[in-house]
Amino acid sequence: MCDSGVAAIILAAGGSTRLGRPKQLLSFGGETLVARVVRIVQAASFAPVVLVTGANAPEVEAATGASGVVAAFNPDWQAGMGGSIRTGVVALLAVNAPFDAVLLLVCDQPFVSEELLRRLCDTRESTGATIVASEYGGTWGVPCLFDKTVLPELAALDGASGARAIIERHRRSGDAVAVSFPEGVADVDTPADWERLGGVWRE
Repeated sequence: MCDSGVAAIILAAGGSTRLGRPKQLLSFGGETLVARVVRIVQAASFAPVVLVTGANAPEVEAATGASGVVAAFNPDWQAGMGGSIRTGVVALLAVNAPFDAVLLLVCDQPFVSEELLRRLCDTRESTGATIVASEYGGTWGVPCLFDKTVLPELAALDGASGARAIIERHRRSGDAVAVSFPEGVADVDTPADWERLGGVWRE
């Protein structure tokens, strides 16, 4: 488990246009994808937990079935992930709870697990790295732990820009490391992706 000094921002604002229905509400392993990621994050002792919503916000919030989650609505969710990350950072700071680092993750990587999040935390503890990313498909990405000193960079994101450029910048400067997460390549963008994963269409 992670210590009490690590917060989490879950990005769940997308409109799932290529999928044709809200991916956040797809059923995987008997629970919706958004409920699954919230459960795993809370079980790994991250706090506070911010859930950034956008498209289908009421349904997504209701589907978490969890207490203790701060919902933050991004009215410009259609502009891209950068605005959602910024919304999450602003909401996290507004909670006014102490934390030393923040985990950033999405809800459409169904193979994220407590064990992966524990490895991210353990690696941060053992290396002191500013950023600890997940490595898959030849890239470094989310789930990713950011030291709180990186928050101004995350808060400056806008539009379609995600956190990958920030991760890469710190990787080049030598203060970022990664843990292997080969299952991270499996995400849900199209019906073919979902069927390949053996997911269930929840009507």
